[in-house]
Amino acid sequence: MSTTTRAGLPKRPRLPHPTRNTALLLILLALLATLPALGLILAASTPASAHGTPMKPGSRTFLCWQDALTDTGEIKAVNPACKAAQQVGGTTPFYNWFSVLRSDGAGRTRGFVPDGKLCSGGNPNFTGFDLARDDWPVTHLTAGATVDFSYNAWAAHPGWFYVYVTKDSYDPTRPLTWDEMEDQPFLIVDHPPLNGTPGTVEANYSWSGKLPSNKSGRHVIYMVWQRSDSTETFYSCSDVVFDGGNGEVTGVHDPGHPTEPPPGTCTASRKTTGTWPGGYQSEVTVTNGGDVPMLGWMVDWTLPAGQSVASLWNGNATYTGQGVMVHNADWNGSLSPGQSTTFGYVVQGSGGDDSTTLPCQVG
Repeated sequence: MSTTTRAGLPKRPRLPHPTRNTALLLILLALLATLPALGLILAASTPASAHGTPMKPGSRTFLCWQDALTDTGEIKAVNPACKAAQQVGGTTPFYNWFSVLRSDGAGRTRGFVPDGKLCSGGNPNFTGFDLARDDWPVTHLTAGATVDFSYNAWAAHPGWFYVYVTKDSYDPTRPLTWDEMEDQPFLIVDHPPLNGTPGTVEANYSWSGKLPSNKSGRHVIYMVWQRSDSTETFYSCSDVVFDGGNGEVTGVHDPGHPTEPPPGTCTASRKTTGTWPGGYQSEVTVTNGGDVPMLGWMVDWTLPAGQSVASLWNGNATYTGQGVMVHNADWNGSLSPGQSTTFGYVVQGSGGDDSTTLPCQVG
């Protein structure tokens, strides 16, 4: 077993490369003392698994979900900025705090995500979290300190993380633009390992890294998570203040039960709609069986030996051996309670499939 560390800051996010399948020991940090911006690349060969958002330092969606979540599972924001976000977009984005994504992102940043929409990634479902305010929940940090980062792992995707910070001229009362961000990430994390079971709040990627030096006052730590197995890319803003703190969070009301998963429930049923020698066609019905809206879903299953998917529609698929993972398409991820949608696929290979239900996750 070995762990590799690579030094150097790319001018822009790298293109995806094949995910390595062998498990390696995690993480050595390389400090780039000769560069104006601190660049760290952590490498580990265990594929990362997540569909989520930063928890340390907490993103706006994560901390606002904590602020608004009640013991009954209702969303009632108390923090003024979180309440304003709820007024703009309703409660659905709070229940889907882990879904600030662009399916066509491909790791793109400047020139792709519009100025003023960095925190939503340009995803219209999360526009309320782009509001220019100085009263978002905030994490207190110390410039130059080495801290533990944690990123929730809601579903299974490998990828890289690019971590930026705002310039000293940042003003939280003005819309966040790319000119307010430092040009290069101060931290790059390469396929970190997964801790815990995806689909829970406890599941996470974790790593240690050094914060930028010579920072003070309010800032935004901006994370871009680029999947290496598709173009899907996640974006997030974590409001921080460099005031000598050690990760304390302020501005969050009594968070109810933040360790419990959102109350959304996803079910998937499968039926064979046609057969022929050497193949068959199936239809999968995905239903929001919970009591809150959801913005996305994921269905995954294992094909019988000797079979492979020849074509698939109304979903975005990833294949690993006999494993199939299907995320919603752009137009069929948003489902109200009780609402359903379908996707279909054609399999080549003999033997059919007797499965009537498939595993499904919100996200």
